[in-house]
Amino acid sequence: MHSPNLTQENIARIAEIFPGCVTEARGEEGRLKLAVDFDQLRQELSESIVEGPQERYHLNWPGKREALLAANAPIARTLRPCREESVDFDTTENLFIEGDNLEALKLLQETYLGKVKMIYIDPPYNTGKDFIYKDNFTTSQNEFEIATGERTEEGGRLVSNPESRGRFHSDWLSMIYPRLSVAKRLLSDEGLIFISIDDAEQASLRKVCDQVFGEQNFVAQLVWEKGRKNDAKFFSVGHEYMLVYARNITFLRERGEVWREEKPGAREIWEEFLRLKGIHGENYRAIETDLSQWYSDLPKSHPAKKWARYKRVDQYGPWRDRDISWPGGDGPRYDVIHPVTKQPCKVPERGWIYTSPEEMQRQIKLGLVEFREDHSEPPFRKAHIRPIPEETQEDADENNGEADEGSDDAEFATQVRGSYFYKQSQVAVKYLRNLMGAKVFSNPKDHEELARLIEYVTPRDRNAIIMDFFAGSASTAEAVFKANATYGTNHRFIMVQLPESLEDALASTTGTAKKTVQTAIKMLNKAGRPLALSEVSKERVRLAGVKVLEDGGHADWKKDIGFRVLKIDSSNMADVYYRPDAIEQGQLKIFTDNIRPDRTPEDLLFQVLLDWGVDLALPIRQETIQGKTVFFVDEDALVACFDGGVNEDLVKELARFKPLRVVFRDTGFVSDAVKINVEQVFKQMSPRTEVRSL
Repeated sequence: MHSPNLTQENIARIAEIFPGCVTEARGEEGRLKLAVDFDQLRQELSESIVEGPQERYHLNWPGKREALLAANAPIARTLRPCREESVDFDTTENLFIEGDNLEALKLLQETYLGKVKMIYIDPPYNTGKDFIYKDNFTTSQNEFEIATGERTEEGGRLVSNPESRGRFHSDWLSMIYPRLSVAKRLLSDEGLIFISIDDAEQASLRKVCDQVFGEQNFVAQLVWEKGRKNDAKFFSVGHEYMLVYARNITFLRERGEVWREEKPGAREIWEEFLRLKGIHGENYRAIETDLSQWYSDLPKSHPAKKWARYKRVDQYGPWRDRDISWPGGDGPRYDVIHPVTKQPCKVPERGWIYTSPEEMQRQIKLGLVEFREDHSEPPFRKAHIRPIPEETQEDADENNGEADEGSDDAEFATQVRGSYFYKQSQVAVKYLRNLMGAKVFSNPKDHEELARLIEYVTPRDRNAIIMDFFAGSASTAEAVFKANATYGTNHRFIMVQLPESLEDALASTTGTAKKTVQTAIKMLNKAGRPLALSEVSKERVRLAGVKVLEDGGHADWKKDIGFRVLKIDSSNMADVYYRPDAIEQGQLKIFTDNIRPDRTPEDLLFQVLLDWGVDLALPIRQETIQGKTVFFVDEDALVACFDGGVNEDLVKELARFKPLRVVFRDTGFVSDAVKINVEQVFKQMSPRTEVRSL
């Protein structure tokens, strides 16, 4: 009987865009309700720090406003390609970005806005020994250049965060908050973020994520048990957490998203069934006898041992019995005639699971209902180790219940993944030591577990973008390789890693960590590479790609084991801070060319890709036309020529390719007349082409 509450509707709309700006407050009647945190909203929409505290329920810490400002502040940076450090530069779809991850996220947000399916990060845990990022985004040009690396007055971008500091949690929160805020923009509607963390910051990270992603988008808090620590004083805390948030959990539910994973060992059971069927043919009793013996002979650690109850066999393979009654009770009740006694079977207390006698008869005809010796007990359903596809059921209807074996790619019995899982941490350490020939990472994440996780949450997307902006040991990159090779997917990755100085790390570490850094330095010195953590990460990806190819892989996998290295650097544009009204007449000659002199045509190409929001992983082909270097990005997605001396003949030649976009260097034309005529040429020969000068 009332008109709609538009205030609450508007608050809901604000919550969709800025979930951290909607909080709890008491109304006039004294009851709690949702309300807008206008101080926080003003900060989201401001380019400077906004003052004005107000009593409300929210997470706060010294430096939060600066962190929000850092998330929204623009940067004058670009990405420069590095062919010599890449693998399959021209064709790979994988990216490895070297530089500060907040800057990387800002540079990527235009191109990959709403396109990333999964983000996994393993940030510094704030143990008092790790390093954290020290951001500094201000309006001063001098300070801005320092923060973005154009000046080195402050030194490195990493600072130690010892427990003795009064702002122990605050510094860590100020580091993670802006990165999560920008990362959210990259996630697709069905996107997810996974964040590994330990007890030190788990509680505050959960609150930060509630503000950034919205409390309603919390999915789960997983527990990763990594082994007992016998040197513990009180309890052996051998586990870590993994927080999981969705970009839009409502969207996932509305599209009917369901996550399942293949039961470990199910495929091996099926393969043994096929082997025994080759020996015994249709003698299912003989197959059952040998299959039971096979289960008994398996070692206790074998995953198939857990599913030994799949010991009965029919034309569809191994099966186990399952309940045929209606879940929860009050199911339908009707007569089901026993095939031998011809009497109605006992009806389960909760009723039949099938809603009609016709559906029950269909299941019986398919051979999916097993009757007991007589009608005194209800029959039961069969659960096969490899579920029967719908098309097989239709074939069985036509062929009197006989079904074909199906292909090797058929789905197997599945299960919901639990929130607790175990994988001994030393497994990943030993694997990486064997891969790289030395222990160069102290606590890498297990790439096989991450590969399973990737497959688990991408049931519908076989070409997803997977991102890790704390790449570290690059376990996520190898996990993508492993998932693709195992499951026949073609996911691609975007890794981001700061080139942390290993020499600085060596000076600040002790014990086994110091030995690990020394080993990494020795490896890089031998290879003649800079002494940076990012170099170790890239080497791991190179070696992992070779190994996964040697191990073979799924037929549907494209075998992309390359990666395109891009490095964050200052803008390609010279003196970008000068405004027209700040330039004097005597300076005009200096600015005849607006491109920095040390930049290559390929540098400019990637600047254009960023500015235009074109995928940075599209294939690139280079061709010489009329003596000029011309880049073709994904053939006709973008054509670029940054050479000088561009004349009208070359312009017409490029127009014949009819690209979606074409770009030239602003000073590259032989005359002003050619520059003026470019758009007219393309309007006549390729009207859909967008023309731009850099």
